[in-house]
Amino acid sequence: MKVFLLTISLGGILAAVMFGVLTDWDASAMSIHGWAALTIGTLLSLAVGGGLMALVFHSARQGYDERADIEFDKHDQ
Repeated sequence: MKVFLLTISLGGILAAVMFGVLTDWDASAMSIHGWAALTIGTLLSLAVGGGLMALVFHSARQGYDERADIEFDKHDQ
């Protein structure tokens, strides 16, 4: 639990620093079009990742990932 809280707090600090770097701390701040592209790209990436993970869980629960058991009859050989 301590590692999780440390990771979340460090991630928050990193996000705050990156936000400051991308807005006021640099002479070349992003325009509204840059923020819109960043937001849309982030949301689409999360949606694709979430969709693929949903497919993985669905495949595992339906049994598509199990080993195929092929039974041979003795008179077929």
